Amino acid sequence: MKKLKFGIPKGSLQNATINLFEKSGWKITVNERSYFPDINDNSIECNICRAQEMSRYIENGTLDAGLTGKDWIEENESDVIVLDDLIYSKTSQKPAKWVLAVPSDSKIKKIEDLRGKKISTELVNFTKKFFREKNIDVNVEFSWGATEAKAVSGLADAVVEVTETGSTIKAHGLKILFELMETNTQLIANRVSYKNKWKREKIDQIILLLKGALRAENMVGLKMNIPQKGVEEVIKILPSLNAPTVASLYNCNWVSVEVIVESKTVRDLIPQLMSAGAQGIIEYPLNKVI
Repeated sequence: MKKLKFGIPKGSLQNATINLFEKSGWKITVNERSYFPDINDNSIECNICRAQEMSRYIENGTLDAGLTGKDWIEENESDVIVLDDLIYSKTSQKPAKWVLAVPSDSKIKKIEDLRGKKISTELVNFTKKFFREKNIDVNVEFSWGATEAKAVSGLADAVVEVTETGSTIKAHGLKILFELMETNTQLIANRVSYKNKWKREKIDQIILLLKGALRAENMVGLKMNIPQKGVEEVIKILPSLNAPTVASLYNCNWVSVEVIVESKTVRDLIPQLMSAGAQGIIEYPLNKVI
């Protein structure tokens, strides 16, 4: 049987990725003692590996495709095909940022002040390239973890670290000096694998359904009954993805209206809909919006 070897990122994105696949129709079951989880699709073979290494395994053909961050693709300078941005993280659908930070009481006020100083980060190659292009000579050291603490404790003059909101950076007594890069999850493929018709179609199917699941995360369905004479007023209120579905109810002057809307609008919509005469309003979650 044909198989697509697909990489699932280990670490902070692992659970979010598995949840996203489940909403897309693929159930992935992870055995803590194995890097090869089960998936309810005999044509896919899943492999779990660190996001930092994913692009290298895809570039050399160990994997056909997988998910990793834009940051690690650039860090490894990997020759892979970037097929689509899938903006999600363990907490939100917002891109993360790699920032340059220094202690709050540091005399370093701009990036030029770092000349000759020590910077600690996991993103070594990218950071070196950034400062090289700025003609600022710095000493960049690899950090094995607890990167923020290195600046606070004096082991480094600054750090380059990833953050979603900046709150963790501030909580460690640091201030952001400069934003180096915005990053998000990307689906990438091996160049040879993507030339294979069957593998390309399988990868494109995964992209289609993952994007549909991501789109659905911020949307809900609304269904309600409305008197025929009040339909136009209600339609004007509804901010639908497309035109709402309107169907006549059996043997009466009422209709059923169904629509897809952004979930954040529902709390304001429902009182307006009731005032316009809507009854029996039902809100329901969505798995995918294609």
